[in-house]
Amino acid sequence: MRDQFHEDLDTITDQLVELTRLAGSAISRATTALLDADVHLAESVIEADRQLDEIRIELDERSIDLLARQQPVATDLRIVVTAMHMSSDLERMGDLARHVAKVARLRTPKSAVPPQLRSHILQMGQVAEAIVARCGSIIASKDVVAALALDQDDDAMDELHRQLFSALLDENTSWSRSELLDLTLIGRYYERFADHAVSVARRVVYLVTGEYDGAVDHEDEEDRADEATLESRAG
Repeated sequence: MRDQFHEDLDTITDQLVELTRLAGSAISRATTALLDADVHLAESVIEADRQLDEIRIELDERSIDLLARQQPVATDLRIVVTAMHMSSDLERMGDLARHVAKVARLRTPKSAVPPQLRSHILQMGQVAEAIVARCGSIIASKDVVAALALDQDDDAMDELHRQLFSALLDENTSWSRSELLDLTLIGRYYERFADHAVSVARRVVYLVTGEYDGAVDHEDEEDRADEATLESRAG
């Protein structure tokens, strides 16, 4: 029974790593769709989000089954419960990539990103890809040092987010209302994507040490508000 229990835990870890891979692929393709005004690629990102959702549901069901059958305690209990929280964060990252793709779809055949900000948005996408890739490695290795260092990648994203807002508020430039709305939302999606990756890393720290700082958890409601805004604009 214990051997099966640990096999199930290994499967849960593998599923978490797969979620990071899918989220990374989604944000990469969504960024390309956004910059190239590729509606077909945007649609594929939106459709592929179902796979990520399905893995999250399967992982949570497996975790609940383990809690019911094995009644784990101490570290084992922490592993199972923490995995469910991590799957939630990773699912939200997939949703945020989907939101980027929806902005791309909304503005086709034009790109939602004006030429002067293309390199900036590309950089935000690259940072997002890097941070979720590191997140997957952290989950697989349970590397506390790497998990704590992930804040540095988030700092880079936060700085890009601040620079984007400075560009949008620059009095020497003129933006249409739709451009301002699009770019404000896009910046928010990338910034929140990185925040959720940091949340996952902090959960790995908790998993190993028993200490956790859940500083970004409360912002999930803001994710839902952003989603409602996008859906209302899409009509």
